Amino acid sequence: MSRGYTPLTDPLAAYVASVTLREPDPLRQLRESTENHPRASMQIAPEQGQFLHVLVKLIHARKALEIGVFMGYSSTWVALAMPPGSRLVACESSAEYAAIARNTWKAAGVDEMVELRIGPALDSLRRLVAEGHAGTFDFVFIDADKANYSNYYDLAFELAKPGGLIAADNTLWDGDVADPTVQDADTEAIRAFNRKLYADTRVALTLATIGDGVTLACKL
Repeated sequence: MSRGYTPLTDPLAAYVASVTLREPDPLRQLRESTENHPRASMQIAPEQGQFLHVLVKLIHARKALEIGVFMGYSSTWVALAMPPGSRLVACESSAEYAAIARNTWKAAGVDEMVELRIGPALDSLRRLVAEGHAGTFDFVFIDADKANYSNYYDLAFELAKPGGLIAADNTLWDGDVADPTVQDADTEAIRAFNRKLYADTRVALTLATIGDGVTLACKL
């Protein structure tokens, strides 16, 4: 054990991947085929995907929710961790990206597990509450527009069951959250989100410094 942090250099990151990463072929193919996509940075890192996969396995999740699907990379990792008969509700605003995600789910053999809801995520989440899904989700992953992170969290908390886990990506925001000279709207939104969760005594909280930071909040 150590009280400090081991700096993750490029060689060390490559080593970690070489001894831990077990990326399924459909996900590797998606990642490689979209490497030069202008918005490729919106996709989580393989190590983050596997991290979510292990978390979902650990909590034996059977009902999951993703806010911000993009091309289906993270949702596929999550779905692959759940047993047959489970349900993943995937909220995505872009029909273009949703079409790619559908292909990804099908290639990975999890398409029948996924319920896709296309449209503004806040509307989709409010409909889930209205339909009686409050307090029923084992796992929620937030990875959408940063301006609404706080609103997504409020609805995710309502939808999560006691003991459910809420994960949020990009909470380190490339380190900008710790730089007071950076004051753009997205950075301020992430800072506000981090402060909000820190003050929320209804959850057990930690921030995993993997990728761009993944905050984990367990509903008490």
